[in-house]
Amino acid sequence: MLKKIVVLLAAAVFLFAAVVKVSAQDVLMNSAETINQGHFKLASFPTVLLGKTGGDPVWGVAGRFGYGLTPRFDIEAKAAIFKGLRYFGAEGEYWLVQGQNANVSVALGAHMTDSQGGADSSGIDTSLLFSTSPAKLLELYGGLKLAFDSFKNSDQNFTRVHLVPGLEYRLSPDLDFLAEFGLALNDNSRSYISVGLALYLR
Repeated sequence: MLKKIVVLLAAAVFLFAAVVKVSAQDVLMNSAETINQGHFKLASFPTVLLGKTGGDPVWGVAGRFGYGLTPRFDIEAKAAIFKGLRYFGAEGEYWLVQGQNANVSVALGAHMTDSQGGADSSGIDTSLLFSTSPAKLLELYGGLKLAFDSFKNSDQNFTRVHLVPGLEYRLSPDLDFLAEFGLALNDNSRSYISVGLALYLR
């Protein structure tokens, strides 16, 4: 019953996002462990982009849908929608180090943004993730996230860089709660806060 409720809520969020003119930026929202082989992941994360130089914060939603291809590799489609911008992409993540209490993974992907103001862009993104488990149901993670973008019909490029601490708490065998803070490390980036749920389906 709980799985059905979470799936319906996630679907409602995506439908709402599709009919409202809004826009977005990517989030990490996972530890260094990849999706279990043969399992699906459905996740939704309300997200706020913090204001810059006195500007107002912008609320939106980010989501992921993924599948575990091997014990060490998964693929995920991702989307984020905020006022004035929509973000769509896909990535692959490889679990580099599988330790008893320390894990490291690396992800590489591509994305595109649809901006209400006409400044559409596309690019590649990558992240390096470390996670550890200080308690049975809790994982703490930290990541460095980079995105290299270029504007459509222009030779102008820009880079977004975030340092991202976060946590993942297991509510049940198939449902996790996640929260993270993305600290912007350059002028092209906006700091953000994201919280939400990830549901795993066999």
